[in-house]
Amino acid sequence: MGKKLAALLALGLVAGVPARAGTDENAEAHRLDVASFDRVWTTIRDKHFDPSLGGLDWDAVRAELRPKVEAAKTRDAARAVMQDLVSRLGQSHFAILPAEIYDALGGAAGTGAGDGTTGLEVRVVDDRALVTRVDPGSPAADAGIRPGWVVTRVGDEDVATRIERVRAAFADGPYRAVAAVGAVTSMLAGAEHERRDLELLDGDDRAVKATLALAPAKGRKSQFGYLPPLHVWIETSRLDGDVGLIRFNMFLDPSSVMPEYDRAMRSFLDAKGVVIDLRGNSGGLPMMAMGMAGWLVSSKQPFLGTLTTRDGALKIVVFPRARTFGGPVAVLVDGLSASCAEIFAGGLQDLGRARVFGSRTMGAALPSTIEKLPNGDGFQYAFADYVSRGGGRLEANGVRPDVEIVPTRAALLAGADPVLDAALAWIREESKPKAAAAAVEEAR
Repeated sequence: MGKKLAALLALGLVAGVPARAGTDENAEAHRLDVASFDRVWTTIRDKHFDPSLGGLDWDAVRAELRPKVEAAKTRDAARAVMQDLVSRLGQSHFAILPAEIYDALGGAAGTGAGDGTTGLEVRVVDDRALVTRVDPGSPAADAGIRPGWVVTRVGDEDVATRIERVRAAFADGPYRAVAAVGAVTSMLAGAEHERRDLELLDGDDRAVKATLALAPAKGRKSQFGYLPPLHVWIETSRLDGDVGLIRFNMFLDPSSVMPEYDRAMRSFLDAKGVVIDLRGNSGGLPMMAMGMAGWLVSSKQPFLGTLTTRDGALKIVVFPRARTFGGPVAVLVDGLSASCAEIFAGGLQDLGRARVFGSRTMGAALPSTIEKLPNGDGFQYAFADYVSRGGGRLEANGVRPDVEIVPTRAALLAGADPVLDAALAWIREESKPKAAAAAVEEAR
């Protein structure tokens, strides 16, 4: 859930929240903030997968920081202390999520205020918001915006300034890169039919203005724990050259995603290869990865990796299928591929069942949950460690692609997708011997 979390945090860092008002309200807010600090500290002490916390003196950390939260004059100040508390672990999936962000997005159980989209997908490259994909039929596509263009302003706000502020706030933490993308994405999102005034640089670096009415976000709205409602989508197609392509944004909403994935894999059993595009996939439920991998692995009782909690170890096994795809499999990843997406890609890589293309993943692979604190904020914490099948730790390291490719602006402007193109070229090469052998057998 790294991408969505970073977007929430980026919103909080940029927008800020109101200070407390009124004596009685101040006293109650202060009490709830201190209780929230205590809840966070106790939860980590009792539920962290490593009882020793890597040698960290947790009692000493509490003794240092609790007086600071007791002295905090505003909720923002109290949150900063609690964020400092969880950051002492030096691990991903530990964060304080401001309650106001939930309100802005419709609440943990609400309808959401971010159901509209421009149809733009961006990545931050050289401190600029580079358009990497434009959904067909979207407002952005209708306005003539193309991959390779740069978003410079949204409304009255300078995009580069927001990126700079967010990156500075995240320093060198695991969410720094994804938070920058999340900040830009939050600027582009909004309620359906809202308008976004954009300024961009086209392929010739000419300034272009466009006003877009936000269209309904693609996919189906799904609720997961204490996160705001999320739009989950999956796209499948058969590419020229007889290669199956599956692309989805999260390992969530299994009731809609899994049937479509299964349908696609059944139709791809005779394909020359399969590409699973996990670029920008922020993870989700490991059970879904176990089921998806079952279409690709035929060996008995394989596993993708091992989760370790205080109660013991649990292997992430592959659910077997009656029929499996035996051809070449390419998995596409980037720096926004996180959590369960890393488990899936790294596990298939370790099994020798897939070749991974793209750039190194986020390195945020710890299974986590989110609960509500007494002051209304959310608290995300990891409850298990994860080690890949090959014995490597994905946390802080990520999955290193077999073929490392970073798309350039020039390639995007030319209409190319270098990562997908490299995967398709590899599949063509891998399928040649099989095609030749089939021709010989037929001639006999």
